[in-house]
Amino acid sequence: MKLLSFIHQGRETWGAVVGDGVVDLGLAMPQHASLADYIASGEYAQAAQHVEGLAPAAKLADIRFLPVIPRSEKIICAVRNYMDHHQEVLAAGMQRELSEQPPIFLRVWRSQCAHNEPIVRPRVSESLDWEGELAVIIGKGGRDIAEAHAYDHVAGYACYNDGSVREWQFHAKQIASGKNFESTGGFGPWMVTADEIAPGRELKLETRLNGEVVQSSHTGHMIFSIPKLINYASTIFTLTPGDVIATGTPAGVGWSKKPPRFMKAGDVCEVEIEGIGVLRNPIVDQD
Repeated sequence: MKLLSFIHQGRETWGAVVGDGVVDLGLAMPQHASLADYIASGEYAQAAQHVEGLAPAAKLADIRFLPVIPRSEKIICAVRNYMDHHQEVLAAGMQRELSEQPPIFLRVWRSQCAHNEPIVRPRVSESLDWEGELAVIIGKGGRDIAEAHAYDHVAGYACYNDGSVREWQFHAKQIASGKNFESTGGFGPWMVTADEIAPGRELKLETRLNGEVVQSSHTGHMIFSIPKLINYASTIFTLTPGDVIATGTPAGVGWSKKPPRFMKAGDVCEVEIEGIGVLRNPIVDQD
């Protein structure tokens, strides 16, 4: 199933994609205030049964998408987690060594934006870069989760664009300042439940800028696997349902190109992941 958060007739809700429409499960199941609550209940595993007999509330074209989980407690992002991206960083002149443990940082939820909503280039920068990524949505929470059991804690997967404000990222070794400008991280359009994606399946990932392919890779090139990321993060803090792990980006970011190339107002950036869908965001300048 494809589950999503959205606004319909001025009301924030959540539901499931059926054909070219969306079933409003938030209306049908008011005991769950949000998609994160539905995931936490464990009932999302029966989503196919829950939509049976329910008519779509609207066409997908007529809703306003929200980030899949609009206000996650934690958005955990992996750094340089594809070998080809690590190599392009070195080729571009940065001195970075492979670490023994996954380097991570945190995003705040206000730094995200939904499918079809604009990624905003902040007025203080002209170096807004794309980073197409696979996002993992946590279903069952936990602490000290063993790698062998990590996939039991995954509710589903989504597309992510970890938009990066490069010169702010490079202000210090800690890169969070360049990763948390408001409305720079695309997240959507929906999550595909984990039963549709076999654990460890290699998924093709492609990022396009104005229709031109700028990143093309697959998730098999990750340095640290999804189970390792879950294990590592859950050693630090308790993972909770609706938490998000953005698993890193492959080669092809704009900063590494010669000359560098960045997103600007009027551009459209798309992240497509096999078996999940296409996340689309126009680029605008901050007012």
